[in-house]
Amino acid sequence: MENLKYNAQGLLPAIIQDSESGEVLMLAYMDKRAVERTLREKHTVFYSRSRNKYWVKGEESGHTQEVVQVLTDCDQDTLLIRVTQKKGGACHLGYRTCFVHEMNAEGDITRVTQRKVFDPEKIYKK
Repeated sequence: MENLKYNAQGLLPAIIQDSESGEVLMLAYMDKRAVERTLREKHTVFYSRSRNKYWVKGEESGHTQEVVQVLTDCDQDTLLIRVTQKKGGACHLGYRTCFVHEMNAEGDITRVTQRKVFDPEKIYKK
């Protein structure tokens, strides 16, 4: 833990990957406490930069992530967390992954590459 290199805001990017398929599900940020909780509790805990608070993936939706393995990159400034995704998806918009928008050479989004696996309106009643 003491070798991890956090950015100026005290955060590290965490890439979340499906442990079976290798599919990248999402990217979120963790501070030291979120890393400690993730390692101890065996589910992903992140720090929300926009809300300035901790959140457990799936605490509202039920789409939790069971931690299988936590790896760090060679510079120890990024985590790769291999998980078992419980229920449908990792994306708050209803997709399996957060990486769904295909871009062309001009940087325009040309299509959505996945179908939704759940209806976010039914889960996140905002």
